[in-house]
Amino acid sequence: MPGTAFRDTYTHMNYSKNILETIGNTPLVKLNKVAADIPGLVLAKVETFNPGHSIKDRMAVKMIDDAEARGDLAPGGTIIECTSGNTGMGLALVGCVRGYRCIFATTDKQSKEKADMLRALGAEVIVCPTNVEPDDPRSYYSIAKRLSKEIPNSFWCNQYDNLSNRQAHYESTGPEIWKQTDGKITHLVVGVGTGGTVSGTAKYLKEQNPNIQVWGADVYGSVFKKYHETGIFDPKEIYPYVTEGIGEDILPENVDFSLINLFEKVTDKDAALWARRLAREEGILLGYSAGSAMGALWQLRGKLKKDDVVVVIFHDHGSRYVGKIYNDDWMRERGFLEDELKISDLISRKKDRRFFGAEVNDSVRNAFNLMKSHDLSQLPVMDGDKIVGSITETQVLHFLLENPLHNSEKPVRQVMGEAFPMVKDDLPISQLNRYISKEIPAVIATDRSGGLHVVTQYDLIQAI
Repeated sequence: MPGTAFRDTYTHMNYSKNILETIGNTPLVKLNKVAADIPGLVLAKVETFNPGHSIKDRMAVKMIDDAEARGDLAPGGTIIECTSGNTGMGLALVGCVRGYRCIFATTDKQSKEKADMLRALGAEVIVCPTNVEPDDPRSYYSIAKRLSKEIPNSFWCNQYDNLSNRQAHYESTGPEIWKQTDGKITHLVVGVGTGGTVSGTAKYLKEQNPNIQVWGADVYGSVFKKYHETGIFDPKEIYPYVTEGIGEDILPENVDFSLINLFEKVTDKDAALWARRLAREEGILLGYSAGSAMGALWQLRGKLKKDDVVVVIFHDHGSRYVGKIYNDDWMRERGFLEDELKISDLISRKKDRRFFGAEVNDSVRNAFNLMKSHDLSQLPVMDGDKIVGSITETQVLHFLLENPLHNSEKPVRQVMGEAFPMVKDDLPISQLNRYISKEIPAVIATDRSGGLHVVTQYDLIQAI
């Protein structure tokens, strides 16, 4: 028949029918530098690979699928939700593909980028005050609830209490992690907000292995940790915080506290700094909740063993936070950077910032004299413009004392050790402990102009 071959060609192509079919099957990525001092294998479930760049895409589709199946939402209807931005993004994608109008209520603490992206997908965004009670008519909960009653053929998703939320993760996120780790996962670390991700994923994983530990990242100003530990909902625990996407001043029905082994609170500052470290050291640009999850894991690292397999869920993409945690001015305004000394700060405090090096063919005596004349305890060894090794005062002195007359004229290459590690001058000094040790007394720092500087243990002690 005419056209048969054409249809067969289409049949053998590999493509998605719409953007919603690309949701899920996100990669599991080993964390290296940021997890260097954490026992076990640390793997990140990087949910930024979803089309809406967050894990919320999974439950957004599930909530609408279930609403359609129940008849709660008919063609041409309106999707309504109170959202910090990511759920709204997933729902907006559904709205685009299936032809729904979208109205989202959000809070004034959310980043401007989130609201702008929702509007870019055709959604209407209402910004509500953060510092009001949930039942206040101005709260984003109340606004969403009121609109759902006023607008015909509308559906308020209510991600906090809609159990389709956690079911989505029971059906997708949990099985993916179990399969990707070949069933070897021992710990799950995840930020807790609506509770859908942690509860759905934990339920599936604990059905496979009830010994899996589930750790929830919480924030100061949220009720979760104290409620989990005492069963008391304490209003005194509630106060404003900067971290987005996790923590609550309510107890969402999606949070199944029986599935969570413990909660760990992480400060706004630490969460922001961890997110920045993940970007700079792992090349993964992530949101605030990822920093909280990583911070919680770091604080709890003493509970881990070398054979453990830890999966940390990274919820959303850092593009939502370029005006906040990835903006130095914003960070400084909140005091998040004021105490974070960098190597550049150590260099600026040096009285003599000149770079000295011994040539590889220089005599040991000349190198020792150079060290004495400039009061240097260590020197890089150069072969032209290339750093090929290092010498320390102790190495040279011992070498000379063994045979003062014979050894003094020998070339430096016969006494030199490994070259000092190279780092950038924007490295926080808190991370210098990875490089400087008893065996490695210094690093070579490069500045933006390409200049070289030796930074030593003594420089670090002086700064502290």
